[in-house]
Amino acid sequence: MRLLTLRATLVLLVSLLFTTASVAQENYRIRAGDVLRIEVIEDSSLNRSVLVPPDGRITVPLAGAVLARGRSVEAIQADLASQLASNFAATPSVFVSVERLVEVDPPVLTGPTAPEPDPTIDIYVIGEAGNTGKLSVDPETTVLQLFAEMNGFSNFAATSRVQLRRADRSGAETVFILNYDAIEAGLSPNGTSGLQDGDVIIVPQRRLFE
Repeated sequence: MRLLTLRATLVLLVSLLFTTASVAQENYRIRAGDVLRIEVIEDSSLNRSVLVPPDGRITVPLAGAVLARGRSVEAIQADLASQLASNFAATPSVFVSVERLVEVDPPVLTGPTAPEPDPTIDIYVIGEAGNTGKLSVDPETTVLQLFAEMNGFSNFAATSRVQLRRADRSGAETVFILNYDAIEAGLSPNGTSGLQDGDVIIVPQRRLFE
């Protein structure tokens, strides 16, 4: 009598422990890669964590193979109890929970649903600048903003005669002289001028007494 009471108490305690998890998992369908925790009250040697393989079938000693993928933990639990029953005097108390979910990579969008990359234009910086080479900037970037993007000038820069070289579709080149000192002092409007893809900024080295 005392053994039956102890068994009933153990079943009740374990049931309470799994109630919260069961409520959260009742609508979840097991996927390959999930890890299930299996607890058998009557035989703790059967307690284990089981990885759901790609074919979706888990194997438990004395129970054999049970389909897990695509099913709820309650359905798996019922199958395990049924398949273990012949090894016990009465149907054993089996509890199944999701110990760890498979890590799922976020979907990669391709084709027409993929987001378009933000547009940029390429500006080429040469000479006595903080950063030289190709700078990819927003199409709305102004001359003054580009000076910030290229991290200003070196100590040897002739900042009063920076060149902006721009070629048209025919290949003809136009050279604009940008006086950074005047732009910084607010004496020149060139700082707000827009840039075009392929523009080249040349920062010459200052002369000896410049």
